[in-house]
Amino acid sequence: MDVVKGRLLVAGKGAVRGPLLLLQHPISFWGGVDPVAGIISDPRHPNHGASIRGVVLAIPSAVGSSSSSAIMLELIREGTAPAAIVLGKADAILPLGVVVAAELGYAPIPILELPSDQLKGLASGDPVVVSEAGELSRESP
Repeated sequence: MDVVKGRLLVAGKGAVRGPLLLLQHPISFWGGVDPVAGIISDPRHPNHGASIRGVVLAIPSAVGSSSSSAIMLELIREGTAPAAIVLGKADAILPLGVVVAAELGYAPIPILELPSDQLKGLASGDPVVVSEAGELSRESP
């Protein structure tokens, strides 16, 4: 995979690195993510129990309640948030939580929209980088 450019929904501060956590199914952060533990808590989700802390979380789309923005804010406040989020389909709710967190003085995490087919050749665990410009690339060893 070469560098792919996404549409930046929320800018972070500097480049972000982390292992990719590639979800095949959408997730609702409200009821689906434990903000204190930073794990996927929905027992019906295929990635139940996976940690989202410090990863580049790629999801096809977010689902559910507008309360997901509050969960995103709590993840950031607790220090259990992903390093970045890559959404296959843009969502206004998760970015809102990041914007509110930044207004409260917390470091924002980048969120970008990038169609899932652009992630071909990547697998969960692959080290990736999200640039300030919204580019995603595999990190060189």
